[in-house]
Amino acid sequence: MKSITIKGSKRESVGKKATKALRNAGEVPCVIYGGDNIVHFAAPEVSFNKLIYTPDVHTVVVDLNGNKTNAVLQDIQFHPVTDEILHIDFYEFHEGQEITMEIPVHSEGIPKGVKNGGVLRFNLRRMTVRGLAKNLPDYIVANVTPLKIGQKLYVTAVASEDYKIMHPDNTVICQVRTSRNVSLIGVDEDEEDEDDTAEGAEGEETPAEGGDDAAEESKE
Repeated sequence: MKSITIKGSKRESVGKKATKALRNAGEVPCVIYGGDNIVHFAAPEVSFNKLIYTPDVHTVVVDLNGNKTNAVLQDIQFHPVTDEILHIDFYEFHEGQEITMEIPVHSEGIPKGVKNGGVLRFNLRRMTVRGLAKNLPDYIVANVTPLKIGQKLYVTAVASEDYKIMHPDNTVICQVRTSRNVSLIGVDEDEEDEDDTAEGAEGEETPAEGGDDAAEESKE
């Protein structure tokens, strides 16, 4: 997994006045947990652009006057009106220590069901996995090519020896569903039957009460 470096300086004071002064100067107050000591520091707000305003995921090297610490983003607080970064929490980790992170899921290929009029819908855009930082991927590739209408792709399809998936095995990453706005003319019969079976399993309609009686009355 890629890593970015955040250069900052240790905070001498952590009071409200000192914190306000930091923010007025364009600095973000931060803290690092997980090590022998809790470390309070501050860094320019622009330093976090590539870490926060991106769909990618990174580990972080916090450089405080030459003292470097490996960490991952733990929590971030934004101003409710201006979206200004108010505070960031980091968690320190060491080489050989497993960490838990949310990794983006990227689809690969065009599903067979989509070619036949279906729509690919994602249930899970990010997956929570655990492993060594050096083994964690920048993103997880989900091959959706074989999916027909009514079929689903589960997290077990992207299992790897490099990390442990923290979701139940029956968690759905994505599925191909029937498009209500597209005619199914030309869809393979096998796929159409498969889709009907899937739809029926999710919610079959039962006949209205008295339906047989009404039919008999109409015959009379």
